[in-house]
Amino acid sequence: MGFSPQAQNQLETTYRRYADMLYRIALSHTGKREDAEDAVHDVFIKLLEKAPIFADETHREAWLIRVTINRSLDIVRQRGRRSFAPLEESGDKPDEPEDDANAVLAAVDRLPPKYKSVILLHCLEGKTVEKTALALGLSVSAVKMRLVRGREMLKKSIESEGRAL
Repeated sequence: MGFSPQAQNQLETTYRRYADMLYRIALSHTGKREDAEDAVHDVFIKLLEKAPIFADETHREAWLIRVTINRSLDIVRQRGRRSFAPLEESGDKPDEPEDDANAVLAAVDRLPPKYKSVILLHCLEGKTVEKTALALGLSVSAVKMRLVRGREMLKKSIESEGRAL
């Protein structure tokens, strides 16, 4: 299946613009580099296959984010059905002490997915509430409420570990 030079150029431009952000989003949901890479790869394959027409760049970005989150969650669900070797067999080291920044990121990672996605997009990726709402298919008020609740969960989680905010 060949693509026109214009389509190839558009795909390359889209990849350069969004791949890093989509990878960070996927990694935050999957927790594994390989799974995050697979998720981003799958998103760009879907972009090629579906060839959706977007009203503007904001809608393209929102579609890419939404599909990345959905694919990442699918990968996590699939992984949950697989069996794993015990930790002592995997060769992984036990968790090392965390600095404050890593403690916050670890707390974000433990949030339920609906709060985690909002916190990641708004607080870590710097998206506006409106762009976050568009990307997640939520109302602006729902995003604001999830931000409030998510931040509250983060605060409780971090304080329960004996860290001050």
